Amino acid sequence: MSAEPPPEPEDAAASEPAAGAMPEKRPGAQAAGGLSLQGCGRPSVYHAAIVIFLEFFAWGLLTTPMLTGLLSFLSAPLIGALSDVWGRKPFLLGTVFFTCFPIPLMRISPWWYFAMISVSGVFSVTFSVIFAYVADVTQEHERSTAYGWVSATFAASLVSSPAIGAYLSASYGDSLVVLVATVVAVLDICFILLAVPESLPEKMRPLSWGAKISWKQADPFASLKKVGKDSTVLLICITVFLSYLPEAGQYSSFFLYLRQVIGFGSVKIAAFIAMVGILSIVAQTVFLTILMRSLGNKNTVLLGLGFQMFQLAWYGFGSQAWMMWAAGTVAAMSSITFPAVSALVSRNAESDQQGVAQGIITGIRGLCNGLGPALYGFIFYMFHVELTELEPELNSDNTALQGAVIPGPPFLFGACIVLMSFLVALFIPEYSKGSGIQKHSNSISGSLTNMPERGSDEDIEPLLQDSSIWELSSFEESGNQCTEL
Repeated sequence: MSAEPPPEPEDAAASEPAAGAMPEKRPGAQAAGGLSLQGCGRPSVYHAAIVIFLEFFAWGLLTTPMLTGLLSFLSAPLIGALSDVWGRKPFLLGTVFFTCFPIPLMRISPWWYFAMISVSGVFSVTFSVIFAYVADVTQEHERSTAYGWVSATFAASLVSSPAIGAYLSASYGDSLVVLVATVVAVLDICFILLAVPESLPEKMRPLSWGAKISWKQADPFASLKKVGKDSTVLLICITVFLSYLPEAGQYSSFFLYLRQVIGFGSVKIAAFIAMVGILSIVAQTVFLTILMRSLGNKNTVLLGLGFQMFQLAWYGFGSQAWMMWAAGTVAAMSSITFPAVSALVSRNAESDQQGVAQGIITGIRGLCNGLGPALYGFIFYMFHVELTELEPELNSDNTALQGAVIPGPPFLFGACIVLMSFLVALFIPEYSKGSGIQKHSNSISGSLTNMPERGSDEDIEPLLQDSSIWELSSFEESGNQCTEL
């Protein structure tokens, strides 16, 4: 008499998702530490857009730039890789919390404020987690439009918040501005806790946070070592570095340049920011979608770089106010570059590697935020152009520059750097949908894959020792890993 097999548990069928289908969330699903992953409704681009808007709106009220740079250059790939394993929501909460934590300390203790703002630079990588979140919840053909909406939301926060902050400061004092910014930051944290659902499919996450981590993949330098091994990701990284380096330098000095060299007053500068911001929103929501459909991903990146070159060259040669206004409209069109590059990166990364892929791009931008201002400051110094916060009116020592052939040397130098970025981007291969399986081994995701390839010279340990907890088959269609926009 043969023994009957033991009966399966009652919930065994429920715990196994149907083949090719999104695993259904268990009611009250929680991450380690009791963080609820349920949220409100299905994960969507709107959740990501609201998180970004509130975070940067809080900082925009203070008219104080967020500290990034070398710290985020090291932390962004690591945080992105961990979000590929443990989910997006815990790291959204962590990045927003630590990024906004210094805000109330501005009035409580200046010493603690400067101490914490240096630490918060490690967590100023919300964009890498947000873009990975968007990749989780969108189909591939929707992704560029979704990235454009998120970037436009960021622009909208920077357009509206400085003016509101300046009005509140002039009418009621700085203490109220800090209080309002703190309330907005707390609102953002509460929104993530209560309303934002987890986007990473449950079968891709470990059962607990107690699984051991291999340092070989958790090493923040590991992803940088792998960049040089793949031609596609290397070209994209060089393109991002060369295009964002002058942009970061421009952000640090351009408005002082408008005030002290061109002669813009506070009202004109505020109007200039509003105009560029509004046009950027239009460019990233309307024109980006049209261009991606008509020209394709790579050509849209090239067009954005072309606009950036034109804009910087116009800033460099421009000596009249109307030239700055005209170049500002071109600058708005150049804002399509970043969401187009992010979409290009996302299309070349597997669904379980979106976080680390976007983290590399965010880290490179963080590096540029540290190097760009220093580069522009050095070039201004070499050409004897002094820009200081203490001179609100037109600097008489700089008026001679308006009649010079090149009034803004750093901007023209930046245009030359973007030209090199354009030439590098020409060699980025077009994404081919039919070669999706091959790209698993030779694209971003392939070079950062969790499992070592057979016959490879260097074995890479998985981030979790027991990779069977969350491993996905490389032959699953990406459409089964995303929810609709």
